[in-house]
Amino acid sequence: MTTPTVVVLQGDQTGEELLGEALRVMDRSVIDVELQLLRFDLSLEHRRATANQVVFDAAAAMKVHRLGLKAATITPEAKDDVGSPNAILRKAIDGKVIVRTGRKLPRVRPVAGIHAPISVVRMAVGDAYGAKEWREGDGVDEVAYRTEAISRGVCRSVAEYAFLHARKMGATVFGGPKYTVSPVYEGMLKEEMDAAAARHPDIRYDPQLIDATYALLLSNAGDEPLVIPSLNRDGDCLSDLVMQLFGSIAGAESVLLAFDERFQPSVVMAEAPHGTAPRLQGKNVANPLAMILAVGALLSYVDDARAVNASRAVYEAALEAVHEGIATADLGGHAGTNEFTDAVIERVRRKLDVWSTL
Repeated sequence: MTTPTVVVLQGDQTGEELLGEALRVMDRSVIDVELQLLRFDLSLEHRRATANQVVFDAAAAMKVHRLGLKAATITPEAKDDVGSPNAILRKAIDGKVIVRTGRKLPRVRPVAGIHAPISVVRMAVGDAYGAKEWREGDGVDEVAYRTEAISRGVCRSVAEYAFLHARKMGATVFGGPKYTVSPVYEGMLKEEMDAAAARHPDIRYDPQLIDATYALLLSNAGDEPLVIPSLNRDGDCLSDLVMQLFGSIAGAESVLLAFDERFQPSVVMAEAPHGTAPRLQGKNVANPLAMILAVGALLSYVDDARAVNASRAVYEAALEAVHEGIATADLGGHAGTNEFTDAVIERVRRKLDVWSTL
């Protein structure tokens, strides 16, 4: 069997530090799965030095090797700088969908009594991101314009994957765009959601307008798993809300997916949904949970039964450590970054050792 290769996309500040913690968990001595690592330096300094060529090279490698693990990176604000590496990667690998799943964290009190998991399945490209913008006029008569675009292919990918993901979760496909106000633009996603619902009649479907979606998330009983398909901009906002409903943005992984013609994942890139937290750099206090969960997510896509077992072990070990009170300060604990990772590693090894005897 060929050894799987994981493309490792290095980052900035605490993003790079937490990537190091995730790679400790992914070591063969821990998960009993041999993986080759192919590293690319996506730090801001190196992106500037290569005029983003390193980002394109990393994307090309992921298209070959299928698996990627990315650290958080800095996106500079200046218009004439190197821009967002995430935007380049999503376009270069033909990424269609970003999935972020909020889940109840042990010892962390969620908002509004929510405890069942909620996945946001968001467009990875198009919509407000990359839109053409310009202004005309002067003074109080100045007008700003923006031209956005979405494609039926991306809408179909979001809708179809939402139903497939809902089947796996035992969830309801819930929410949707503001198609009543925008029947041509946002209505395209609603059309694909309806079509996917017809293809998957066994999955419960509860479409809502985006404003109602926000309101109902705060008022529902919280006992039903949900999958929410969304436009790019809506999904960006929704996923941050969902993470905070469960108490922390550090409690979930983010997965970017590209698909082949049979709608099977052709490229999978996992990362944490949070940024680089420069104020925490070098202090051994940043929470590595999301990056460790990203490892768990990525392992589930490795074509090896041992990797699937390791994926479950990583998820369980990370959440069990929090349940046992081993957590960083943002989750109410006193553990440092390294200490939390050590606790996860110990539990992963123990689980895999026990499972091997069954």
